[in-house]
Amino acid sequence: MLFTLKKAAVIGSALLMTLTTACSENKSNDTKNEEVVLTKAPVFNADSAYKFVEEQVAFGPRVPNSIAHRACGDYLIDKLESYGAEVTVQEFQATAYNGAVLQSRNIVGAINPQAKKRILLAAHWDTRHVADQDDENKREPIDGANDGGSGVGVLLEVARAMQADSIKTDIGVDIMFFDAEDYGRPEFEEGNNNPNETTYCLGSQYWSKNKHKLGYHAYFGVLLDMVGAKGATFPREGFSMEVAPKVVDKIWRTAHALGHGNHFLYEKAAEITDDHVFVNLNAHIPMIDIIDLDITGERTFFKHWHTHEDNMQTIDSETLKAVGQTLLQVVYNEGKPNN
Repeated sequence: MLFTLKKAAVIGSALLMTLTTACSENKSNDTKNEEVVLTKAPVFNADSAYKFVEEQVAFGPRVPNSIAHRACGDYLIDKLESYGAEVTVQEFQATAYNGAVLQSRNIVGAINPQAKKRILLAAHWDTRHVADQDDENKREPIDGANDGGSGVGVLLEVARAMQADSIKTDIGVDIMFFDAEDYGRPEFEEGNNNPNETTYCLGSQYWSKNKHKLGYHAYFGVLLDMVGAKGATFPREGFSMEVAPKVVDKIWRTAHALGHGNHFLYEKAAEITDDHVFVNLNAHIPMIDIIDLDITGERTFFKHWHTHEDNMQTIDSETLKAVGQTLLQVVYNEGKPNN
């Protein structure tokens, strides 16, 4: 995961104006006090999600062009297929900031592929190639249990729960695992930074301009990034509030109705450059970001961000449950039960 727009200025004001104009119809008043009716939804198994994170970490750092990266990608494909998803693998080459050509794969699992009304749920599955925020071994890759692994673990459990439960819905869900998100230029590397582009989010930049299916569109999207740490806080990310406040309201009110208000905070946070930016900008899908941000101002992200301490010790089942059960509830609230 990256940095604040205010700090890095990676997207120019013209692009922000384009997004704001395009999504102005999604503006809404704050509806946090409205009652949420909870449709019956499958139960999210936090232990299962935790195991999915653990299994990813067991491969080692999932850095593009590595053996661990290839093996983990195959694992994700197999898992999605085992839960009945129609899987599409989008292979592409991405050129990194240092000239490296990254052999990459965006992986999409379609649940209820025949449904016209679709929701896009996304996370990145690669991990950081350097520990640039650590005091030691800065040039070594990290485990990425939270930054990468947690969002994928939650979405695998969403797929498993939807297939296993007798409760069905007419909503289509597309689970998207973006690749090459975290291979951006570290602060210790010299080089020219164009303020109107980012060296991060290469997978979402590619997919948003080359969708896996011609004419693909989703009703809305949700991006998960760093959603597994103990005590994680998810304030309403600034860019999400600018382009898709109705989606933010829907998710945050649902989380509070489920009793997860300790994680989903109504405070507005800074704008973050993440995969959702490019999904909004290029694919024109209103996608929001659920991301662990520090509202105290002491730091931007969770305390072990881009360090070697982003390992399984950071992962908390209760946090995974809060995010995953909220997502399942939001999906099922959108549709009509088929049973």
